[in-house]
Amino acid sequence: MEQVFGLAAPFFGLILIGYVAAKLRRIPLEGLAWLNFLVVYASLPALIFQLLSRTPIQELANGWFVGATTLATLTAFLVSLAIGYRATRGNLPEAAIVAVAGGYANVGYMGPGLALAALGTAAAVPTALILCFDSALMFALVPMLMALAGSEHKTMVQTLGEIIARIFLHPFIVGTLAGILASAIGFHPPQVLNQLLTYLMQLAMPCALFALGVTVALRPVVAMPTELPAVLLIKLIGHPTLVFLLLAAVGGINPVWIGTAVLVASLPPALSAFVLAQQYRVYEDRASTTILIGTALSMVTVTGVLYLVTHSLLPVTIFGR
Repeated sequence: MEQVFGLAAPFFGLILIGYVAAKLRRIPLEGLAWLNFLVVYASLPALIFQLLSRTPIQELANGWFVGATTLATLTAFLVSLAIGYRATRGNLPEAAIVAVAGGYANVGYMGPGLALAALGTAAAVPTALILCFDSALMFALVPMLMALAGSEHKTMVQTLGEIIARIFLHPFIVGTLAGILASAIGFHPPQVLNQLLTYLMQLAMPCALFALGVTVALRPVVAMPTELPAVLLIKLIGHPTLVFLLLAAVGGINPVWIGTAVLVASLPPALSAFVLAQQYRVYEDRASTTILIGTALSMVTVTGVLYLVTHSLLPVTIFGR
């Protein structure tokens, strides 16, 4: 247990430092914009590129793994959507934000660093694949739901164009595609570029977690939404459980990949829930409350999952495969 605490404490400690710093120093939230830009548009794409470009291309082609993890995320999203739709009395835009909170883990900010620390470099590829495909899924589903709700006055062609642009121009996916291409053609960055990318990837984890703490601290907290307990149960318990069951049912998946996928799925709701709530001007305060409480509760649930994963306690052969 001491080993698990040693893994979890620095990650949540960085979030706590950001949270306390934001509470002690009333620096406007706008001051966080450039740090978020560094994390999302430079550090994390560099990390993803470096990890994937060094991986043999045959290891990246694992359709069963991608299919199972994406199906689990989609299922958690749809169940949360139904809960949100009922709780908000048929308000589809608000329900869509609830669905993001219940289905989309904070993979970008917390996933790579935690998975690599817990499971080593073998966790790099599955983490990057989940980040890429889960992000693409969210960027496709949310604009579609908002268009169906009529919250945006756009034609179907405009909506499809927006979805395609969000998917293929997002920095995480650009980094993923560039890394896969580099692996396929055997490209190795020259020393100067490689060193620059290394500096950027080393910034990813501490900057992302600090920024997460600051962001959570500066968001308003409202009374607990009625749907919040069910949504967090799905996100923190249901999602990782479903990922495990699907991958175990597929069979033949590397146990490290299964452990990585379960760990990543157990992470709290992503900041994207609040970003999308702001973009569409719905559910903003409740989204920030969901992220705050989910992040706090995940200190317990993620630590538990870390214990199972690092001690090889996941029964990956429960279906006899």
